Amino acid sequence: MSAPVPSFELLPGAATSPVLLHVPHSARAIPEEVRAGIVLDDTELDRELDHITDAHTASIAERAAALAGVTPWRFVNRLSRLVVDPERFPDEREEMLAVGMGAVYTRTTHRAELRPADSDPEPLLERYFRPYARAMTEAVAERLAATGRAVIVDVHSYPATALPYELHGAGPRPPVCLGTDAFHTPRELTEAARAAFAGFGETGLDSPFAGTYVPLDFYGRDARVGALMVEIRRDTYMTEPGGPAGLGLEHLATALAGLIDTL
Repeated sequence: MSAPVPSFELLPGAATSPVLLHVPHSARAIPEEVRAGIVLDDTELDRELDHITDAHTASIAERAAALAGVTPWRFVNRLSRLVVDPERFPDEREEMLAVGMGAVYTRTTHRAELRPADSDPEPLLERYFRPYARAMTEAVAERLAATGRAVIVDVHSYPATALPYELHGAGPRPPVCLGTDAFHTPRELTEAARAAFAGFGETGLDSPFAGTYVPLDFYGRDARVGALMVEIRRDTYMTEPGGPAGLGLEHLATALAGLIDTL
């Protein structure tokens, strides 16, 4: 059995920074014991990882943190979202259950079988999902204690062409989509992001992906926690699917650093 891969990593920023860059979907690593429960062969799994992984988003966040005037904190998932998806609700509240993609996926991006539909998600939730949620909750609490506020900036990417699993894939697919929450995304945060990414053309709201991630202990309860999801269309910075990054990565990192500096 291979050595265990750390599930997540909190990378410290400046003590005075309220900003927490959250990178949940950038990794491809799957522990051997989790791989054993996935029915795809190795070629099929590699192809699925090409489609489902937000490739290079950890690099975008890392570079942005280096460029920012005040270094933000970074919380990075080091395992693939095919292990668990830390941003899903772990229960019936999750709308993606309709396509077999709740906190523990049973279907692929093309709606093929990933795990048996009757798989028990509880072992993966206990081993990976809940520790991640606790650690993210603590990271936000630490920013609140240190600075009096916290701003979570979720760093994601999405394909230029909709994949079959998308529930809302028929809408606009701008170069940058900003996911918002009525409680946790104040207008000034959205406007700052639109200004920061203006050089990429249209910056849309909540299409094709909506909402943003806030740990449940704070969700809808603590307005000191601001949150914004930044969804970057992959053809702006990489070869799809799963290919190398190009010059767009540096431009995006610079724009993200500019947003951080306004926060």
